[in-house]
Amino acid sequence: MIRELLAVGLGGAAGSIVRYALSVWLLGGHTLLGFPAGTFTVNAAGSLLIGMLLETTNSAAARWLLIAGFCGGFTTFSTFSADAVRLLRTGDYGSAAVYIALSVVVCIAFAALGMWIAGLRSRF
Repeated sequence: MIRELLAVGLGGAAGSIVRYALSVWLLGGHTLLGFPAGTFTVNAAGSLLIGMLLETTNSAAARWLLIAGFCGGFTTFSTFSADAVRLLRTGDYGSAAVYIALSVVVCIAFAALGMWIAGLRSRF
């Protein structure tokens, strides 16, 4: 149990650092169709990555480190939710609706795409 917790914790710390670097340093303050580009980009990229990892990672330790840990720390659904509520509270209902719909559709599509890409890789 300790090994699993350490793997998830280390992966989560790394994922959080990468999320922060990408969403704040690279995309901080930028918007896409009126909503936060950093959070959206991180959620889409994380969905793609977790889809690929789910299809290619067989080791339990790697799953703890990479899927539960890194992807759990990297993806920002809680931040997505807070951003959506912020848009709703400011009365920006159009941007909020587009942000919510695109986030859900694109992230699900990217997770499926990641699984497909990983499946292609395993055929070669």
